[in-house]
This record gives sequence, C-alpha cells and structure tokens, in this order.
Amino acid sequence: MLNLYAAQIENLSLHRVGNKSRNESVFLSENPYALTDEISALLKEYFFKPFREKEENYFKFWHEVDVEFNELYKAVSQVFKSPAQSHEVSKQITSHLFEQSNHPHIKNGEVYVAYFSDMVLDNQKVNAIGIFKSELKHDFLEFEEGSKNLEILVRQGININKLDKGCLIFDVEQANGYKILSVDSNRYDTKYWLENFLGVEPLTDENFYTKNYLKFCQGFAKDVVLPAEDKQQEVLFMNRAVNHFAKNDAFEETSFLNEVMENPELIPEFKHYKVEKGPKYSIEDVSNFDIANKAVSDARKKIKNVINLDTNIQIKMDFINPESAEKFVEKGWDEERQMYYYLVYFNKEQKS
Repeated sequence: MLNLYAAQIENLSLHRVGNKSRNESVFLSENPYALTDEISALLKEYFFKPFREKEENYFKFWHEVDVEFNELYKAVSQVFKSPAQSHEVSKQITSHLFEQSNHPHIKNGEVYVAYFSDMVLDNQKVNAIGIFKSELKHDFLEFEEGSKNLEILVRQGININKLDKGCLIFDVEQANGYKILSVDSNRYDTKYWLENFLGVEPLTDENFYTKNYLKFCQGFAKDVVLPAEDKQQEVLFMNRAVNHFAKNDAFEETSFLNEVMENPELIPEFKHYKVEKGPKYSIEDVSNFDIANKAVSDARKKIKNVINLDTNIQIKMDFINPESAEKFVEKGWDEERQMYYYLVYFNKEQKS
C-alpha cells in the first residue's frame, strides 16, 4: 500500500523531448530546476494525483537477457546509489526517451525527473525516482489591465490536474527489477511508454495474483454461471468468492472451490474454463498464493452486485452478508402472468 502524503521532492530536472520522425530535437537543461515551496506543492499534486486514484498495479524492469541490460534499470540504480548524480543521469533518461520517440503519433513534451524521499510503501519509508511527461497543451486565458479596458490574452500551457505519462520507481527489490507504478493517460501508442521506454513487465506478486484471480472469477460467473443458472446465482457466486478472499490470508484452490461452488456440477466447468481462459489472466498454473487485502477491497468496489430487470427495477445484493441475499430473496415463475418474479422478505424499510 502506497502513502504519498509526506513525500518530498529532493531534486528535480526539467528537459524537453521532440519527435525524431518530425526532425524535432531534444533539449537538456544544464542545471537542476530550482524549486520553490509553491512550485513544489503544485508539482507534487500534479505528479501524485493519478497514482492516488489508480489501482496499484506494479511492474518491474526486465530484459530478455538479464535485467542488468535494461537502460532505465541501470540509470535509476546509479541514482539510488548516488543521489548527487540525479541531474546528470536525468539527461541520460531523457535522451533514452528521445530515442524511443520516433512514432508519428508521439507528441513532444516536457520531461520531469524527480528524486523523492519519505514515500511510504507497505508501511516502510523508501526513496523513489519519478519520471513524468507532459504532452497535451491547452488554451487558457489571462487578463491584463490596459489604460482603460481589461484585455484578454490567450496562452497555452499544461493542465496540472491531468498527468499525461508518469512512473514511480521505488528503491526496493532491486535484484528483482524494483517495484514500479506507471500511468499513461494518452494511449495512442501503448508500446512507447511501457515497453520501449521503461522496459517493464507486470510484477507477479500477491497483489497481481489476487486481482487477476478475482477478475478470472468474474469472467467465469458471466460466461458459465449466468447461462447455467441465472443472474442471482452469478451475483451470489462472486459474492461468495470475494468473501472467501476477504477472510483468508492465503489462497488454496481446492478449498476455494469446495466453499464457493454451491453447485458441484460447475466444478469441472470451472477447471475447464481455467484451462481455456487462465492464460489471459496469467493464472493458468496458479493454485496457491498469499492474498493481498488491498486487491480484495479494490475488487469488491468494482464488482457489480445489481440485478437489472426488464421492468425497470433493480435489486441490489449485499456483498457484506451473502447469506442474507440467499435467505431473503427467492426467484419463481408466475404461470398466470407468464413472467419470472423475485420475492423479497424484510422486517422494515430502512431510512436512507
């Protein structure tokens, strides 16, 4: 879990990259940027906002031969070892980004390379390196008093409420390629930032497996449980799955199936579905792993627990207490109306 509240920018370098295919150049600042308290506060909000809002999907540096051959891995390792070299290394990082900026769709923009202290990752204070790029320019208005009238001036600048591209590289797990978070708001060339520039792959830790296994279960619920049974059972299956993850520290697939799969006939279907769809979620060979509580909480927020009926009525199921959903909601068929119905039991209506 990441906490950015106390993080400080210890060093900031600012450069600009153009697009090589359009014969645009790269501009490397001679010295680090001289930060003021006001600019520092604005930039921290600009840099950190998307990481507060985004699900924590971690990456790590990699290379087909060895991670030591990854350009960014070598550069950030040098900075973590000797922070005084931050600015000089930032020039190497920006030049490396420029070399990847040769697709016609890639926009020029400013590159910020920052060295951070006092970030908190998994309850541990760590240093980090941030690499950010602003691409899209927006028109804005400035007003200037003339001798008799107020004048309007049209300017161009970046929107500090939306970071175009960025990554945070944490000084942990160096031997494994570090832990990295990345954002890319302008996905006109998805390979440019993650693959060509950073050279990263997903970090297959407990967060990765917890998140992906629950996404896989969602697919199974939609593709198998819903057609075989009904919408209520689809919702209840995911209800039981999430609650199984929430109350256990470690996942074991056999135990999961025995507890969650109320219809035993669907267990072979589940195993077949895993063979077919498992590779999509990178869980085809995974049946045991530690459970990440944060990933369970994130999944619970995203899973739809509503039954939408064609009579413009919605029934919202309770994910906290799956037993109530099964005990107090019944589905049936009305012969006279030739329609399905849900019968809902309750003691009193609750005030909103």
